[in-house]
Amino acid sequence: MTRQRTHPVSVVHACLRDGRGGSPTAVLDDDPRFSDAERQRIPALLGTSHAVFLGVAPGGTGADLRFFTATGELPACGHGTVAALAVLTRRTGGGAFTLRTPVQSFAGRATPKPDGDEVDATFETGPVRLREATDPERHLTYQALRFTPDTRTPEVRVAALGRERMLVPVSGRAALAALQPDLDRLRRVCDRFGLLGVYVHTPPDSDGRAAARMFAPSIGVPEDVANANSTACLAAHLGERGVPRIAVDMGDRLGRPATVTGASRTTASGTVVQVGGAARVDRVVTLDPAQDAPHRGGRSGQAVCRVNP
Repeated sequence: MTRQRTHPVSVVHACLRDGRGGSPTAVLDDDPRFSDAERQRIPALLGTSHAVFLGVAPGGTGADLRFFTATGELPACGHGTVAALAVLTRRTGGGAFTLRTPVQSFAGRATPKPDGDEVDATFETGPVRLREATDPERHLTYQALRFTPDTRTPEVRVAALGRERMLVPVSGRAALAALQPDLDRLRRVCDRFGLLGVYVHTPPDSDGRAAARMFAPSIGVPEDVANANSTACLAAHLGERGVPRIAVDMGDRLGRPATVTGASRTTASGTVVQVGGAARVDRVVTLDPAQDAPHRGGRSGQAVCRVNP
């Protein structure tokens, strides 16, 4: 008889806007019996773009984080970190946490909101490295985004936080909403230049409010509901221009309004950003590797999700 492995999985809506929307993200305790192929399957099975696997330290004040999409492991994921902090807060009541990924350690903090349902979560990134985009990077990305000559704006930059991604400005929210990129072509461009994706953003208003869309077809995410690490990169870029704090709206074209905040500061090692958002654990499901398709079952508000090893 084969022993089944069952695991509770929290589906967290990360980077909510006024209590709505947010990016659905799967968060579960890691298990050494999971293969990476199983980890890659979990986002699709649960209808999320990403899954976060926690290795929780004794006492609950720290955790190792691994991030997966359907195409493989990522070195970092900002909204996934926000989602992980929401789950850790539900277990511990919140506070300060030490978080570790395969590439770095960093501090996170989460505080339950007064109604007890949502959590405000922030974390500090490592140094953000910025450079100007090369002419081939800019030209081919413009073509993939289907920019017309009047859409193009100056100062396209490439930012590295984990992996490089391109920051592309547009004139305003109407131009941003009208974008219909050629995703196959954009994937080829990102693969050619080793980019995580392309983050298209508006200029901030006088209050530091902006909007953005993140296209990352190379990692299996045609458009991300919320991308906190790319927002951190934008915060670092704008910090150099005298804008110390931003709030970026995302997800509207996907019907899931999201907002990510970022505040930059300069350190001896470079520009670092405190980035975050509000999050809520929407539901808990049970992961069972005995079958290969999710189905509803059990008590109200729960589900059984089965994945073959």
